[in-house]
Amino acid sequence: MPALLEPEAVRTLLQEVPEWKLEENAIIRVGEFPSFPVAVAFVNKVAEEAEKANHHPDIDIRWRTVRLSLSTHSAGGLTSADFTLARKLDQFFGQFTGQQ
Repeated sequence: MPALLEPEAVRTLLQEVPEWKLEENAIIRVGEFPSFPVAVAFVNKVAEEAEKANHHPDIDIRWRTVRLSLSTHSAGGLTSADFTLARKLDQFFGQFTGQQ
């Protein structure tokens, strides 16, 4: 299991994923998509990547809005795995919304 990150390391890594916001023991990103089918396609892509990484975000989908929450539940907070997956998922946001 990856080690929990110290608060200073979390602050540093957040600078690498500026669209993600710290909320308690997780990092959160919300995106709005052009339509519900596009939002679902995005979630499916996230699911594929999460399976490959064996690291799964909490996902909330509300019509065209998707909220992702990353935290290493087994460690009880944020680890390097969360930021690794966040960087990958940022690429998918760009592909599905046309924005980074």
